[in-house]
Amino acid sequence: MIAAMMTAANLGARVTGWGFVVFTLGSVAWSLVGFTSGQMNLLASNGFLTLVNLIGIWRWLGRQSAYEDGARAAEAASRRSATPTLFTATGFGGMKVVDQSGTDLGRAVEALLECASGRVSYVVVATGGLAGIDEQLRAVPHERIEFGCHALRVLMTGAEFGRMPILEPGQWPPSADQAQGCPQAVDNSSHKAL
Repeated sequence: MIAAMMTAANLGARVTGWGFVVFTLGSVAWSLVGFTSGQMNLLASNGFLTLVNLIGIWRWLGRQSAYEDGARAAEAASRRSATPTLFTATGFGGMKVVDQSGTDLGRAVEALLECASGRVSYVVVATGGLAGIDEQLRAVPHERIEFGCHALRVLMTGAEFGRMPILEPGQWPPSADQAQGCPQAVDNSSHKAL
């Protein structure tokens, strides 16, 4: 159960990897029980699970954690520079979102990028709810967002944000300009970064 919580929580490569270590200890223990009690089906199924868990350890504690370490190192180096310029794309989900006055609105759950340019088209912001239950999702066009290293600022009041249409599951717009009811884009070039 502990391993299942560690992997399901999606708290980063290291936590997930250690979840697979716990899974491996369990599958090895059950393999020993199967071997010593003559339960070959128990031995076979847990022997296979041990192999799967070892792949999980390699994937999450080896390869993925190396990727995350490299990204965090670049992000940290950027933060030490005169002007911070980088944050990890994988760290985008869960990033705090505030309105133009700095009041918390919710968190970013996804960013949709344009294929040709790689530019962010819009950011999906989740508000309300508990653990994803009863949360509301809204698409905020790139032009209405000020990107910062620690938070995203929506360039509108909380009331304006609240009037934006709520996204229905599976009905997200194909582009920011096709999100019905989205407020007009504004020039954010004069705003300071967070």
